[in-house]
Amino acid sequence: MDNHEQCSPSKGCADRSTLVSEDGKNIKSVLCQRCGSKVLCPGVAVIAEKELFLPAMRKKTTITKSEGSVDGDKLTAHWLVDDMYTFENVGFTKDVGRIKYLICADCEIGPIGWHCLDDKKSFYVALERVNHA
Repeated sequence: MDNHEQCSPSKGCADRSTLVSEDGKNIKSVLCQRCGSKVLCPGVAVIAEKELFLPAMRKKTTITKSEGSVDGDKLTAHWLVDDMYTFENVGFTKDVGRIKYLICADCEIGPIGWHCLDDKKSFYVALERVNHA
């Protein structure tokens, strides 16, 4: 039943050729890992290598600025979208400094991605935080 591909910190994205077309776009739909809701349609995002810190996955209510350190991951492989209206189903957290984190609009799990308010045309979705089908 589970025909979804997922990248993880332990196994990485071993065969990106099943995810990325020759022109660098996503071949498959990008889905929420938790509820399976469609985040991006095929062919609308490009692969991007940029090191970004994303807090650990949680429900929206717990993603805020906190005292001390925040649990999370430095992730480098992302789908890059240049327009927020390209997304099928994504929500945004309140500003955390100059950052808004992307979450699933249906189940509110996240962050699955990152957006800096200084750059209006860059929305990143971490490959390790989504499934592909």
